[in-house]
Amino acid sequence: MKKKIVSIFGTRPEAIKMCPLVKGLEKDDEIESIVCVTAQHREMLDQVLEVFDVKPDYDMNIMKHNQSLSEITTNILVGIEEILKEVKPDMILVHGDTTTSFAGALAAFYNGISVGHVEAGLRTFDKLSPFPEEMNRTLTGRIADLHFSPTVSNVNNLLNEGIKKETIVLTGNTVIDALKLTIDPNFIFGDDFLDNVDFENEKVITVTAHRRENLGEPMRNIFKAIKRLVEDLDVRVIYPVHLNPKVREIANEIFGDMDKVHLIEPLDYKQFANLESRSYLIMTDSGGLQEEAPALGKPVLVLRKETERPEAIEAGTVLLAGIEEENIYQMAYKLITDSEAYNQMSNAVNPYGDGTAVQKTIDAIKAYYLTK
Repeated sequence: MKKKIVSIFGTRPEAIKMCPLVKGLEKDDEIESIVCVTAQHREMLDQVLEVFDVKPDYDMNIMKHNQSLSEITTNILVGIEEILKEVKPDMILVHGDTTTSFAGALAAFYNGISVGHVEAGLRTFDKLSPFPEEMNRTLTGRIADLHFSPTVSNVNNLLNEGIKKETIVLTGNTVIDALKLTIDPNFIFGDDFLDNVDFENEKVITVTAHRRENLGEPMRNIFKAIKRLVEDLDVRVIYPVHLNPKVREIANEIFGDMDKVHLIEPLDYKQFANLESRSYLIMTDSGGLQEEAPALGKPVLVLRKETERPEAIEAGTVLLAGIEEENIYQMAYKLITDSEAYNQMSNAVNPYGDGTAVQKTIDAIKAYYLTK
């Protein structure tokens, strides 16, 4: 009899990493794959679902204006419990560190359903940074029955927390699987500006910045450093600006109408992945880009005080630039002007695997039920 596996996710970053897994589950004859989305990010989630041609069986559509974290958590918890009682799955799969993941895992636990945690074991060891993500993933890790860890460092974090070794599987990161499905050397953006950027002959820096803890002065520092780089060097910056009005306000305040800083609307996943692949350098406070860009041979400057991906720093694929203007400026300046430093980073081996994380995850789920 087929095992019922419910994949639960709600944000764009989760969808990017879960959709390749969903497609793999759909193809497996021993699994009945069911997809539940909370739509914690509505518009951005839908773009990713369309790219990967994933059609949810359940769409909770929980987002409302100005919800508190408590309201989001409660709405997801109650909504998912109703779905689990109807479907009666053998296991749910949640991803990473979102409120959807934590509430989904908790609902499954309350109903005696096994939990598989994709992208398990990431830690900053500071419960307030990133907030609430660090506690979301830590609490999800305490609930999970199977832990799919991208790297050896993630495995060791779990072992140090007393998680049983036999429940942890080293898989690599499914985001590499996702890139294999989306990067196209002949990709056409369908946007007049992007389709006419001279990526071959210009040093294009792709920027993303949106994290809650960076709002305010840290984000101003980041943007001031980028502004100086554009003023001092022959570079072009492309910044798909997050929908958060506070982010947009600061971006417009610092960059104004600078000719070589392009504030554009958010891109769908396929567009953004192909923008990454053609860029010279990535500057970001995102987690996922620290995994994606190195797989494309692109150095990453992390615009945060800490990262839950220390293996990328150890591998030399990313640098932790922090949130101080001068540090960011100096580190970026060196990568743009020092070809030896640049090549060393762009040729470093990506620690997040070889794009086989989906199959390793599915094999581990099936092995789990063979032992039951």
